[in-house]
Amino acid sequence: MAVQVPPSPATLAMPPPSTIPVRPTPGSNGAPSSASDAQTPTASSLPLAESDPETPRASMAALLPADKGTLRRRRSARLGTRDDIDDDGVSGDDEKVLNGTVERPKRGKRSKSKDGKAESGHRGSGLSEARRKVREKMKSPLISGLKLDGIREQISKGVEVKFAPLHIPPHRRLQTAAVALWALLLPLCLCAFLICMSFPPLWVVLIPYLIWIQFDPAPDRGGRVRQWARKSFVWKYFAQYYPCSIVKEADLPSDRPYLFGYHPHGIIGMGAFATFATDGTNFSEYFPGIKPHLLTLESNFKIPFYRDILMMHGVCSVSKRSCANILSHGPGHAITIVVGGAAESLSAHPGTADLTLRKRFGFIKMAVKEGADLVPVFSFGENDIYDQLANDKGSMVWRLQKRFQKMFGFTLPLFYGRGIFNYNYGLMPFRHPIVSVVGKPIHVEKNPNPPAELIQEVQQLYIDELMRIWHRYKDLYARNRTKELTLVE
Repeated sequence: MAVQVPPSPATLAMPPPSTIPVRPTPGSNGAPSSASDAQTPTASSLPLAESDPETPRASMAALLPADKGTLRRRRSARLGTRDDIDDDGVSGDDEKVLNGTVERPKRGKRSKSKDGKAESGHRGSGLSEARRKVREKMKSPLISGLKLDGIREQISKGVEVKFAPLHIPPHRRLQTAAVALWALLLPLCLCAFLICMSFPPLWVVLIPYLIWIQFDPAPDRGGRVRQWARKSFVWKYFAQYYPCSIVKEADLPSDRPYLFGYHPHGIIGMGAFATFATDGTNFSEYFPGIKPHLLTLESNFKIPFYRDILMMHGVCSVSKRSCANILSHGPGHAITIVVGGAAESLSAHPGTADLTLRKRFGFIKMAVKEGADLVPVFSFGENDIYDQLANDKGSMVWRLQKRFQKMFGFTLPLFYGRGIFNYNYGLMPFRHPIVSVVGKPIHVEKNPNPPAELIQEVQQLYIDELMRIWHRYKDLYARNRTKELTLVE
């Protein structure tokens, strides 16, 4: 039974019905519920609360009390300043509301809350103004000058972090964990030492240990190699991460000492560690009887705990005394020198192969003095596992890095890679194949006092063999190169 309600004063003062079409109130089938819905008074151009489908909208506007939200929207509609209009003034829902030739006033997007009721979006002009300011800042010369090679253009456009999916095969997670362990080994050792020092009872052991580090000759005498450490399953996963592999061009008889020259240095030399400091690439199967020793800076052997782990894998100091001692041990012993050193790491950009070699005569002289055969090794992909800050020769970044190198003997390339749980931000290396091509040995006769002409002659033979390796394999393992191999120094 219908109840007759007298009209309110607001209804009596209402202007005549307008002929401008408004949004119909849908019935159960999505069509207007009655003919009176086609034309209604414009008491409010906004949707009202839910009502009986058979009741005209104008009547409901008069009958239902207006809540605070409705009054606010009505007032905002009259002023023409809706606070939920999109950046361009058009919302997704109202673009579709066209009736006849007149378009409804375009309002902000409306989304559904958890209880199913419609809610107005709040993306105001203030937020859009903030967005425009951020975009302008991203275009500033400062940001443009700090773009990284490879994906710097994508970063400048605001690429989101690409997180690794949850469903990843366990072996790939183990590979990532192995690389993360090696990348974090130095800080972990430092933290472990500081924690031990926080317990005074341990000082009885730690203080003599620190004194012993200063006088221990092991880094210059071949270290303390443990085959179980070199052949650990951890390094198998480490090598499979990239993956690292060996291409053997000739047999290396175990009746000779050898000096491997590794190129390029890359940012950290991950391929050199995987190939010559571990058995993750099956080095012992490719070259049986050869005992390799990867050489690094002497300062690494002043770090507690870290030094001992390095020596367990045959890593030794790169000093002249260390090279001579290891090569003098007799046939089958070998040292690996990353010839380019810190200077070459500054040229480690993806797709390039800029080598620092022309002025490097020390390793040639050492090989001649000790009668060790020279074996050039070129690792394709070593420069592709990290991106580095653009540091063209003569730039401010380049000058600062060179000054740092002169002061401390090493430099700090400003590099970046991926993370443990994402693919585009972090200090972990990218997954990129590293193929170490071990060239043919260059026989060298022992000469304790080699003349300069002999040193230059042997160096040219070494460079020729290295260039032969590059030209033979570049189209197979360096298809994405941006330039040819170049001897920059």
